[in-house]
Amino acid sequence: MPTRVLRLLALLQSRREWSGAELAERLGVTRRTVRRDIDRLRALDYPVVGTTGTAGGYRLTSGERLPPLQLTDDEAVAVAAGLVRASGGAAAGVAESSMRALAKLERMLPARLRPRLATLARTGTAVERGDPPPVDAGVMAVLAGCAHDREIVSFDYRDRHDRPSGRRVEPHGLVTVHGLWYLLAYDPDRADWRTFRVDRIDRPARTHRSCPPRQLPAPDAASYLRDSFASASYRYTARMAVRLPAETVRAGVFGPIPGEIREDGAAGCVVRLSAESPELVTQYVAVVAALGGEFTLDTCEEITSRLRGLGNRFAG
Repeated sequence: MPTRVLRLLALLQSRREWSGAELAERLGVTRRTVRRDIDRLRALDYPVVGTTGTAGGYRLTSGERLPPLQLTDDEAVAVAAGLVRASGGAAAGVAESSMRALAKLERMLPARLRPRLATLARTGTAVERGDPPPVDAGVMAVLAGCAHDREIVSFDYRDRHDRPSGRRVEPHGLVTVHGLWYLLAYDPDRADWRTFRVDRIDRPARTHRSCPPRQLPAPDAASYLRDSFASASYRYTARMAVRLPAETVRAGVFGPIPGEIREDGAAGCVVRLSAESPELVTQYVAVVAALGGEFTLDTCEEITSRLRGLGNRFAG
């Protein structure tokens, strides 16, 4: 699209209506040239409505088809930030659609905007409890683009013990669990699937090397992460033997837990909770205890000390 036509489109988007004379003056062309450029926009499915007479003019309306979208630099960066935020939404399909859109935007983004995207005011997904660590919109854009294009991505990574490493993986997709964003990927160096917290990823880079399709060992990415987290051991762990059926406990705990619930006979179950946060483990122990069944608890002194302050049920 010629530069003048892009300027015309920007003017039409900035105000409800323009006269032909105003547009001609702004663009430094004749009214006849304005009419010809308006016809070019209409040919590209931009719904430009014109009226005749001395008070006639042009305005951009909504149409039945989505025409090519033209964004300024500021608008492109703002859209990227909004897509990261929207990808944490609760509405069905919003997260997946947002990540697809972010991948497309990342592919088309001019090189001059990438530093701005990387240093954008940090943004994260909305969660039901607590404040998630901030995620970088630029990091999300590169990861989403590589996952969408099935392209190997390299990055620097800090694990939960803050140990740095360089990684080169085949990205499968981005998933949010417990308010945190994770990259699910196959690591050829370790010949296994791995998960990476996005807020711990730095300097992701496209390698322009395609990766082969791989069968995920789970129905979907979300199921894989839930199963992985349920069996993983973290710094703080609590094990509860509860005199309630497993289904009763599952129904009484809001949302996914940082651990697993296993049946233990017809009238009992074992709840295993594990996380890097002692507050999170304490919270879920208290939730399970509040369901009313008798229980025994095996955990560390720090969790026990926190629970004693919650009342007589944990005084023993």
